[in-house]
Amino acid sequence: MGATAEPAVERESEGGGRGAEKEEREELKDVERGEVGFQGGVAGSHANQTDFHASMMQNLNPTNPLRILINGGTRVTTPAPAHASIPRSAPPPSHASVPRSTPPPSLASVPRSTPTPQSIASLNSRNYTNKISLFLFLLHLVIAFGLVGFLVFKGVQGLIEASEDIKRKEKALLKHFVPQVEAASFLSITLAFAWQKAVREWPQFMIHFILWSTFGMSLSAGALLLCFQTPPTDGVGVCFIAFAVGNGLYACWVSQRTRFCCSIFLKSLEPVSKFRDINRPTYAMLGAGFLWMSFWILAVIGALNFYFPPLIIIAMVLSLAWVTEVMRNVANITVSRVIALYYLRGMQSSTQFCFQRALTHNLGSACLGSLFVPTIEALRIVARGLNLLEGEDEFMFSCAHCCLRVMDSIFRHGNGWAFVQIAAYGKGFVKASQDTWKLFEEQEMERIVDSDITSSICFLTGVCSGSICVIVVAAWTFTVHKSFTATISLLAFLVGYLMTRIAMALPHACVSCYYVCYAENPGNRLFDNTIKDHKNVLKSEQDVVVPTPRVPPRFRRA
Repeated sequence: MGATAEPAVERESEGGGRGAEKEEREELKDVERGEVGFQGGVAGSHANQTDFHASMMQNLNPTNPLRILINGGTRVTTPAPAHASIPRSAPPPSHASVPRSTPPPSLASVPRSTPTPQSIASLNSRNYTNKISLFLFLLHLVIAFGLVGFLVFKGVQGLIEASEDIKRKEKALLKHFVPQVEAASFLSITLAFAWQKAVREWPQFMIHFILWSTFGMSLSAGALLLCFQTPPTDGVGVCFIAFAVGNGLYACWVSQRTRFCCSIFLKSLEPVSKFRDINRPTYAMLGAGFLWMSFWILAVIGALNFYFPPLIIIAMVLSLAWVTEVMRNVANITVSRVIALYYLRGMQSSTQFCFQRALTHNLGSACLGSLFVPTIEALRIVARGLNLLEGEDEFMFSCAHCCLRVMDSIFRHGNGWAFVQIAAYGKGFVKASQDTWKLFEEQEMERIVDSDITSSICFLTGVCSGSICVIVVAAWTFTVHKSFTATISLLAFLVGYLMTRIAMALPHACVSCYYVCYAENPGNRLFDNTIKDHKNVLKSEQDVVVPTPRVPPRFRRA
């Protein structure tokens, strides 16, 4: 990424300038099939060639003379040959003395007509990323479809051919189990649409509302379950109350970060209005998730009449979590490509074409990231929590710092920021993670992205939806069949959480694109001084934000 990622290569002669612009536009259209056109404020055309060359020379990047800024965008040029400095009034040199088609000896390895290594073709990579993880996911999907279909068949068979006891049991499940969980599915998809719409319309208000409404809803769900006074509901209720207490402490701890988070949300969501169909992939994933969960719920009934029901249900829950996480990341990659090409190239891309790429070429990276990113981030949070407990026991806390150092090293090779480069350049998950974190280090943005709470906001939104589903479903179930209350409450929470996380992929992707694309080209006119000013505040040590735990210097390698 950076200067080598740009598509244009300057032509040598003045007369070839028009041909260069024409060829650049043709290459862009070949690269992005759904490209509608350039934004006038990003990559506009110039009226005449003389003014065009003059404006390019006036916008030389001071840090890289080979990068020329054009209205906030960048273009890469090869250094001019020696005869380029000859005044216009002097007669042109003869072809015998200075051949026009032959570059100087020092530039012989860089042909003028050949793009730089990371050329525009990388934006339209046809390679399938992370093929092994793609194969494993597709194999798992085939097995999951087969298992769900078989268990649904077993459930129907139990209703028709089984003994009277089994028939009575399954009829009770259909009467007192399925309606509540299906109602939780409808409620969760409704909440998912509402959360996304509200975050897009009122981002500043919704960030504070999500932090504290999650605390209130999870606390209410726990108190309600404790009021039922049965051992299963008491256990689940205690878990909800414990989470509510932790959520309240977290909301107080990050209260100083919300102002910057609101600014980033406002700025990053601005391009969404330029793409009217950008929500369609998310809606498609929500619809697919709802249908899959409906069949999955019926399969749970069949699993109760099969061998080892607890093990089968646990395996089905893990499978459901992976499938829905892949759906969320497919929507994430789709939105990331649309927004990233807007920032990096000023292009209005076809959302449908980006969605097709996410479902084909980039699906392997989505599968691998869906499997490891939640685990890596959870372990990193645990390691940071341990490092908050500073004390005098040097051995104990050196082990905690060692764990944090290991998790930070793993985080460099697998993180959620990688989906932007996966979407834009078709990189593998590990390579994209490494390159993205390297960009953050080059721009000194590690502290900023470490303190970003976008992932936490999206996570808490899912928890809030799950808690609302628990409140509604638990009260309903307790009035019709008390023994199912705890089980249905857990399933309702899972359904509500997963559906909302799919919907929140759009704002999460927009924020990620803003950070990553800014790190690649901070001089782009589409970015304001929000990140730059915050970085200066952090450097001047005037920031009141509680620092994110990192490895102390005495425990780092020399």
